Amino acid sequence: MFRPKIPTMPTPTGQVSSVVVEPTTIVPAAPTPPPAPVSPAPSPSRPTVQLTPGTALALVGGGTAVVLVVGAVLVSMLLAVAITAASVAVCTVVLRSLLTSQHRR
Repeated sequence: MFRPKIPTMPTPTGQVSSVVVEPTTIVPAAPTPPPAPVSPAPSPSRPTVQLTPGTALALVGGGTAVVLVVGAVLVSMLLAVAITAASVAVCTVVLRSLLTSQHRR
């Protein structure tokens, strides 16, 4: 089950057949005429979006709110990292002080 199955090679018959490949000539195709000019397709009649002052103000307000929320989240994450780094530095100084005071006694 765990042994690989190796395919067995058939025994050689001693007959060698040679295959002769003859080169073929390449015949160029006739040149195709250039395509005829096509008139531009009519653009679909979609209604254009009209921004009224109310919708523009809503978009600006929404964008401002998104920027403020993302900024607050990023600043709070940076503050958390800074507080963590400062507390680790204080712990390191205290431990170093305790270890050096033990060696002096």
